[in-house]
Parts: sequence; C-alpha cells; structure tokens
Amino acid sequence: MAIMLTENAAKQITTQLAKRGKGMALRIGVKKVGCSGYAYTYDIADEVLAGDHVFEAHGAKVVLNDATLPYIDGSRLDFVTEGLKQAFKVDNPNAANLCGCGESFNLATDVAKPLAQNA
Repeated sequence: MAIMLTENAAKQITTQLAKRGKGMALRIGVKKVGCSGYAYTYDIADEVLAGDHVFEAHGAKVVLNDATLPYIDGSRLDFVTEGLKQAFKVDNPNAANLCGCGESFNLATDVAKPLAQNA
C-alpha cells in the first residue's frame, strides 16, 4: 500500500508547514459527503498516531489513518494550478467517477468498511 507525492505536492506541503511554523506532515482523510459519496480532507499532522501510515517523497510527508488508506491506496498526490484555483489533486485509481464540481468521488468497488462522518 502506498501513496505517491509529486514534487509540486511536496513543495506545497513544505511551504504550508513553514507558514504554520510547526507540524510534521500533511494529513489526508476521506469523509462521506458530496454528490458522489466521498471527499478528501486535508489537515496538518503534528504527530503520528496509532494506526497512521506515513509516506515520504521529495522531503515531505503525508499521513493517512487505517480507515482512509484503502480508499486512496495507490493514489498520486499533486498540487495543481487550474486557472485562478490552486489545490491538491488526488489521482485515485479507486475512484470510479468524480462529481461535476470535482469536489467528491465514488468508488469503483467497495474497498473498505464504511467511514464515519469525520474519518
């Protein structure tokens, strides 16, 4: 099981941690929401908790918990600029479809147990 980071994503993670002045990684989660079923969440991880998985590339780290990993295993995290919008973008091989707004996705198969509202 793994998550890949592009150099752009790693640079953005490093920039955000420096702006905040503390933290060790970007924490990615998945929550049940949106018109397609699931959405990604992003937060700063100050520590590695029990059940966390840490992935590192280009000098930056991403943390995911046990519940999240099956939903985005094999994904590639990038940081992209599209017009005036800049955001992290997950290229997720487990996602069957994205909603029209691009904020939520559904899964090709049932890869994991149901998520709590704030996983």
